[in-house]
Amino acid sequence: MTQAVETCSEADGWRRSGGEGSLLDVHRTIAVAKDGPPWRKAFAFLGPGYLVAVGYMDPGNWATSIAGGSAFGYTLLSIALLSNIMAIVLQSLCARLAIGSGRDLAQACRDAYPRFVSYPLWFLAEIAIVATDIAEVVGTAIGLNLIFGLPLEIGVILTAVDVFLILYLQKLGFRWVEAFIMTLLAVIAVCFTVQIALADPDWGAVMRGFAPTVEIVQNPQMLYLALGILGATVMPHNLYLHSGIVQTRAYGETLDEKRQALRFATWDSTIALCFALLVNASILILAASAFHGTGRTEIAELGEAHSLLAPILGAAIAPTLFGIALLCCGLNSTVTATLAGQIVMEGFLQIKIAPWLRRLVTRLLAIIPAALVTLWYGESGTAELLVLTQVVLSLQLSFAVFPLVAFTASRTKLGALVAPRWLSALALLIAFVIAGLNVKLIGDFLFG
Repeated sequence: MTQAVETCSEADGWRRSGGEGSLLDVHRTIAVAKDGPPWRKAFAFLGPGYLVAVGYMDPGNWATSIAGGSAFGYTLLSIALLSNIMAIVLQSLCARLAIGSGRDLAQACRDAYPRFVSYPLWFLAEIAIVATDIAEVVGTAIGLNLIFGLPLEIGVILTAVDVFLILYLQKLGFRWVEAFIMTLLAVIAVCFTVQIALADPDWGAVMRGFAPTVEIVQNPQMLYLALGILGATVMPHNLYLHSGIVQTRAYGETLDEKRQALRFATWDSTIALCFALLVNASILILAASAFHGTGRTEIAELGEAHSLLAPILGAAIAPTLFGIALLCCGLNSTVTATLAGQIVMEGFLQIKIAPWLRRLVTRLLAIIPAALVTLWYGESGTAELLVLTQVVLSLQLSFAVFPLVAFTASRTKLGALVAPRWLSALALLIAFVIAGLNVKLIGDFLFG
């Protein structure tokens, strides 16, 4: 374990000079063609967006979307759409911060703020990582239970083994990590395409569900699930992750090269997040059509949803596809949470530890509460735990969003790559909307 030495340098708007790059073992390892057609250069940037998209369809998202769809039908589709728009804006700022400053969000917080500010931000980011990991542990365990019949307690413990898969992929190269993620995303898409076809939803009601309604804010239960969807969609760890993995590309140091890199990285994340919206909407549409439409408005557990799909949809393959997609989501989220945890620790503290040790510590922090809840409350407890983790993520979100918006709006920090005023204004509006909804949620919780 080593710790780098900090030096001060405020000439470029930062209190401290930047240290080593994010994920040093893969930093700038993916070549970007200097010449050739634009598609070839764009292809070099294909990948990080899909790692980010994984966080927008993780097992925690499943729990909130299924609960929201079964309880309120298609109404919360508007929240899924709104969350996705917010995600596209914020992730574009992550790419801008990384390419414009050469820092990920964790490094930027460390270099911009005094320690009494940056250390609490680090602690909150770690809480978000643990909350994310709890959702993945529970989701993967449920997936193993649905497909192979493994008890949830055994599945929770087995999730610790995935660290070896991640280490193996990273050893092969970062492109292999991206290929693994994109393959599993393709499997998830196929599974949901078949399930939606079997559910045969009311497409008119689906389209109306994308229009927002004030009832979402007025109904505390609906707001709670809406914030869960928001927390599961715009996730704090994704902001750290994207600003780190964009720097795996060797895009050059000139202003023109950086502008081109920013354009391609933004396209990559935007297209990937549109794909994530399709998956998120599919989960909610499936729940609304299969459960809410048949009067089962109380479905919130993944296991219960799985067992009801066959009799409701009339196809034996439906629950199998559901389980496969859930397991793929859990495995995918495992990879991205590992990378995000590494970026957060190295960026804030400049501490380098072995990836397997970092992963093991994070996973143990997630396994302990997940195992206790599983043993004590069973499947009903895991469902509540999944929704709670997503609300915790939503509450943590502002502590990552406001610094991100501030950094990318500062010309002294980003120079020529500073965000346009309209983009900064939109991002600031998003930040205040997220903060306002969280204040409303806390008020409803404290005062009924």
